[in-house]
Amino acid sequence: MFLAKALLSGGSGSSRGGSLARGLGGLLTGGGGGGNIGGLVGGLVNLISEAAAQYNPEPPPPPRNHFTNVEAQESDEIRQFRRLFAHLAGDDMEVCATELRDILNKVLSRHQDLKTDGFSLDTCRSMVAVMDCDGNGKLGFEEFKYLWNNIKKWQCVYKQYDTDQSGTVGRAQLPNCLKAAGFHLNEQLCRVIVRRYAAEDGSMDFNSFISCLVRMDSMFRAFKSLDRDGSGRIKVTLEDWLQLTMYS
Repeated sequence: MFLAKALLSGGSGSSRGGSLARGLGGLLTGGGGGGNIGGLVGGLVNLISEAAAQYNPEPPPPPRNHFTNVEAQESDEIRQFRRLFAHLAGDDMEVCATELRDILNKVLSRHQDLKTDGFSLDTCRSMVAVMDCDGNGKLGFEEFKYLWNNIKKWQCVYKQYDTDQSGTVGRAQLPNCLKAAGFHLNEQLCRVIVRRYAAEDGSMDFNSFISCLVRMDSMFRAFKSLDRDGSGRIKVTLEDWLQLTMYS
């Protein structure tokens, strides 16, 4: 919820937080000089800030409007999508992770060239978490539309770099694939991503690829939003940090 609020409101961190890199160094070592763990986390934050500075995200989803206020301005494609969304979401026009999975996988089933079984429930929970601005565990249509537009863009990149049509992007292709998707990462960050999202041979399937990019898009946008002075540093409270990392 903290992450989504940062994305949508551009709010700054609390004055209690201190520098994120310094604060984590003290937190993880019990204060004092920071130690190896704090240095590692601080270094990773610096790497993320450098990558975030080069990232140009899509405009954030607009505030929620009533169905009838926006439908007349939409294309036929979006209107059809909205009606499918409304059918599955119900009167509240919000979907939980399970409903999101059903919507996305219904569409993905038409794309056999992706060679995917669809998104897992865990991936969809992560998608909901990073866009959930009110903490109710659901997505409204505008958040869903933003998410879907990104998925459409990224699946084109994924297919371009799945050169052998195996249904995965190989380790050697991943850095350029991520760059083509808009994420300019150095080798150290690429290694972190491979360890977290790739298979043992370093390849990444479609589910993991989209899960990774949704998370990076949200984290980079949140960092840019909170880094108001462009210093490459942000301030957050411990409570906000835990919400940011544990829920997303």
